[in-house]
Amino acid sequence: MLNNLTAMPADPILGLLTQYREDTHPHKIDLGVGVYKDPAGHTPILHCVKTAEKIRLETETTKVYIGPAGSPQFNQLMTELAFGVDHSAIITNRIRTVSTPGGTGALRVAGDFIKRCNPNAVLWVSDPTWANHIGLFEAAGITVKTYPYYDYDNQTLKFDEMMSALAQIGPQDVVLLHACCHNPSGMDLTCEQWDKVVALTKAQGFTPLIDMAYQGFGDGVDQDAYGVRQMAAAVDNMILCSSCSKNFGLYRERIGSCSVIAKDAHSANIAQSVLLYVVRCLYSMPPAHGAAIVETILGSAELTKQWLDELKVMRDRINGNRAMLVAKLKANGVERDFSFIARQKGMFSFLGISPEQVARLQQEFSIYMVGSSRISIAGISEENVDYLAKSIAKVL
Repeated sequence: MLNNLTAMPADPILGLLTQYREDTHPHKIDLGVGVYKDPAGHTPILHCVKTAEKIRLETETTKVYIGPAGSPQFNQLMTELAFGVDHSAIITNRIRTVSTPGGTGALRVAGDFIKRCNPNAVLWVSDPTWANHIGLFEAAGITVKTYPYYDYDNQTLKFDEMMSALAQIGPQDVVLLHACCHNPSGMDLTCEQWDKVVALTKAQGFTPLIDMAYQGFGDGVDQDAYGVRQMAAAVDNMILCSSCSKNFGLYRERIGSCSVIAKDAHSANIAQSVLLYVVRCLYSMPPAHGAAIVETILGSAELTKQWLDELKVMRDRINGNRAMLVAKLKANGVERDFSFIARQKGMFSFLGISPEQVARLQQEFSIYMVGSSRISIAGISEENVDYLAKSIAKVL
């Protein structure tokens, strides 16, 4: 059987990481991998996480299974973090949340759940979207199509085209939206645009699936959840996938959550039963350690404050990197307008340079990014930004 296999293409970002590690250039820069890095290029463990882990080690008494849904406390706290403690959908008991192996696991649970709800549903994703979105949902047997989103030429949102496309989608389909910090463009919907998308979603009747992988990395924990909260208050059915990888720095712990919002408590109970069946068939039980860390932090006023303070440091650093790169490019005589980078949100932006220029940056200057010119903003630092800006100026 194995003799019939054909090799799959390597993941372009993971391939870049290998090339970067093997590069001996003293000024090499990695702008490919989407993880937070401090000014020294390190991805640290948050202090609040260290404290929570210590508490976990001292209080854990068993390694027994926690059940397909995961920790009830984690699920409740994640629901409240996403929707707000006083959200109408929480008060009316319309939300059911399960723990998942990271945000990717949440998306796959959502995919299998959608397939059971409607085997013929088409799932619509933004153009562009996170590359793994398409593979995840196609692996669940779902047809994936795209709607207009990012204008590469003008570095802005194709909002009118997006709305026109969404206006053609009916109640049997699903539309994936990024809650904040759009990956890979960094171009987010404004609150006013979210209001229009919510109104259109309600009018068309399609099911919104919102991916919130970066809550707190854009403008703040509550601000980044604006679209999620407005949508859940307006529509009968919705799915939310959340990740703790970025905002808690729990990348390798693989913990996230998937929430289903139904029209009432009875419908939510039915949806939960299907959700748990999907989980049981996929991975049976979710990991416990990351969930225990998160619930320890969110269950403590002191640790929550510390987490929010540390999250602000990460957010401010990323936003500062954006402004710093724009200023350095201008200082190095680059006439092209890169000011859009400072206006965008989250971990990523497109430089908007050609694949040939991307290749030159790697070959001549050991600066690594994917061929689309998407860069990870966290890879920029005060130590490398001058070299980066001068190199970009040269290839331009």
